[in-house]
Amino acid sequence: MSSVPAQATPRRAATADPPPLYRVDDLEAEARRRLDPVHRDFFAGGAGDERTLRANETAFDGYRILPRVLRGGGERDLRIELFGETLPMPVLVSPTAFHRLAHPQGEVATARAVGAAGTVMVVSMAATTPIEAVAGAADPPARLWFQLYPQPDLGFTASVIRRAEAAGCRALVVTVDSPVFGRRDRDLRNGFLDLPPGCRCENMRDPESGRVRDIVMDATLDWARIEWLRETTRLPIVLKGILHPADARLAVEHGVDAVLVSNHGGRQLDGAPASVDALPAVVAAVGGRIPVLLDGGIRRGTDILAALALGAVAVGIGRPVVWALAARGEPGVRQLLDLLRAELARAMTLAGAVRPADLTREMILDRVPV
Repeated sequence: MSSVPAQATPRRAATADPPPLYRVDDLEAEARRRLDPVHRDFFAGGAGDERTLRANETAFDGYRILPRVLRGGGERDLRIELFGETLPMPVLVSPTAFHRLAHPQGEVATARAVGAAGTVMVVSMAATTPIEAVAGAADPPARLWFQLYPQPDLGFTASVIRRAEAAGCRALVVTVDSPVFGRRDRDLRNGFLDLPPGCRCENMRDPESGRVRDIVMDATLDWARIEWLRETTRLPIVLKGILHPADARLAVEHGVDAVLVSNHGGRQLDGAPASVDALPAVVAAVGGRIPVLLDGGIRRGTDILAALALGAVAVGIGRPVVWALAARGEPGVRQLLDLLRAELARAMTLAGAVRPADLTREMILDRVPV
């Protein structure tokens, strides 16, 4: 999607402290009241009958935590290691498009909140703020990874990667579950087929003509393209959209640095399993050779704990970030990350874990029907 030239990113306005935050769901309810109904449907909706969208959240209800007791340990240590860096918690911000539809400051506000939290923001290729502006927005700087839809035009794809590298991005997150767009009935019903005036996909600007290209979903994408990417960049490569264990094994064989178990938030193949249900088999297939990440359906600290115990090194959050941004701007995203950090620390204490590595498969009961 593309449209007319974007306006300059607005400065942060002085605002009063936001009200307390008790649940992620509170942000969603507030955001739904504030958003244009068409944009609200874009952020909230999924593909087809939205079975996979619903399953992402309800699947966590089927996992029961079996706590350990009398382990002591004192204060929790939520730090993890990823690609040679220490992150303060195993929670990343997954790529989501069009943040300026949620808030005038868009990805800039998100990056500032993520920078304050010290964790990673995966900047979408479909961001409505250029990667250079996102990279320069936060103080302290946010750790940025860049999400890429490989384009059929290899020269243009290489130019986008070079922009991400120059902006200081520390990993490339390659979305591999989108050979075509999923059929999203809400957007079709609303006629939401392009961005409104003042917004465009800034990372799709052609370096020669200056025009903004449309993002092309490429049905010819294959493992040879991943090999080309491996030769094109020195950044760690994360494959996003892995659900089948055979694909996880192939990712290892092709020199990928991590896989992200994801069904695209239920926005691509309706009927695909919930991400967390696919996680254990992918973890087993990888066998500890590369990190396994997960996104889809994370709403509470106990969800994060369950994913870590099932083998994920870290989790990504997508829609909750958009809800927080729409509801309360940068302070809302900060509150969201603080809330998830606190909930995870409390859940780990109750489960008898001092650090994420203490969470093991034996602490999760077999999946029960919900």
